[in-house]
Amino acid sequence: MTSENTLTMYGIKNCDTIKKARKYLEASNTDYRFHDYRADGLDAALLGQFIAVLGWEPLLNTRGTTWRKLDEATREAVNNAAAAQELMLAMPAIIKRPLLCAADGSMLLGFSEATYQQFIQEKC
Repeated sequence: MTSENTLTMYGIKNCDTIKKARKYLEASNTDYRFHDYRADGLDAALLGQFIAVLGWEPLLNTRGTTWRKLDEATREAVNNAAAAQELMLAMPAIIKRPLLCAADGSMLLGFSEATYQQFIQEKC
């Protein structure tokens, strides 16, 4: 695979789903780069791109521990894209993961072997 077709996976390295997705990519010899929100950072422009393509609701992981630890008032205040973006920038662990991005700007959120296989076939 050439470098312009390289995929980028966004997430947090200690996430179990990230580990499964990375293992799948490595086992299928798929060229990718891993971007750890904690180590590599996350800025408003990049998060804005994610929201533009996917919408803020799918990106906001309301099933995870980070969301559940928020107080009720904070959770209720996240009712639009601006509020969600502010929260996700402050707490990147609250972003659903993994997020796999192709060079053409297309994105795949979450992990299953079947959807990864199809995405890789189409994008690489």
